[in-house]
Amino acid sequence: MSALLRIGTRGSRLALAQAEWVRRRLAAAHPDVRAELVVIKTSGDRIRDVPLHQVGGKGLFVKELETALQEGAIECAVHSLKDLPGALAPGLIIAAVPEREAAHDVAITRQAGGLAALARGARVGTSSPRRAALLRTVAPQLTVVDLRGNVDTRLAKLERGEVDAVVLAAAGLRRLGIEPPNAHPCDTAVFVPAVGQGALALEARPGAIAERLAAIEHRPSRQAIDAERAFLIAVGGSCVTPLAAHATLHDGGMIVRALLAHPDGTRVVRGEAEGDAADGQRIGTELAERLLRESGAEMRRALGLPQ
Repeated sequence: MSALLRIGTRGSRLALAQAEWVRRRLAAAHPDVRAELVVIKTSGDRIRDVPLHQVGGKGLFVKELETALQEGAIECAVHSLKDLPGALAPGLIIAAVPEREAAHDVAITRQAGGLAALARGARVGTSSPRRAALLRTVAPQLTVVDLRGNVDTRLAKLERGEVDAVVLAAAGLRRLGIEPPNAHPCDTAVFVPAVGQGALALEARPGAIAERLAAIEHRPSRQAIDAERAFLIAVGGSCVTPLAAHATLHDGGMIVRALLAHPDGTRVVRGEAEGDAADGQRIGTELAERLLRESGAEMRRALGLPQ
């Protein structure tokens, strides 16, 4: 392995913080390796004025990084795992999943009291189809508006009064050291997190480099995201499908909670399954098959899922 390890990352403050966190841990695990960050601008970063679901979803945040890996311009790419589509680019693997941060969402409001205290018609910003559908379900009196931008941009729009609330991932706030006022954690049993939320993925080509990256693998986090991604793949959904899956581990066992939501929030199909933590992929797959059966053909069509 070369003494130089080039780590590809997006250029946002959060992406750089995540990549630097990975760089430090790899440097500690491999003192003989000089790791440096390589910033790559993705399609998702360039297209800022169009809702993500209209231009291909969060896969737009990984395409250029995967191309750089395939072409040998970098040896590793650091992703927010929730941005990864079910199928990786040919010839690439998730070489390591470091220890996961908190998976839950946080609702941040301009005034105290949380979402329940907002006036009817108050504007809640999000670019996530999952969050939008769940907001329309649990708080139908509120108005959901599309809100693109990084964490700082969204919080600035909240402060300026462009929206009355935003819903963000707790992990991103923690990694940036941001503690906004009027932040209320969302119950994961109701507001089930996105697949892979709070986790990072180190993507690479198979081989000696991938083996080195595995030094910072966290087995329980990998088991959880394997189950969640198995659900995503079995459903046949994409990063713009309003679905969710969240696995938690306890005493060698695993519970997976998941849902499929109609985009307009009129119907949410929920379920959970449990089993051995080492059997997460089967648990996630079987739970997906059950929710697909329960959702029915009409809802599957609305979600753009295979019939």
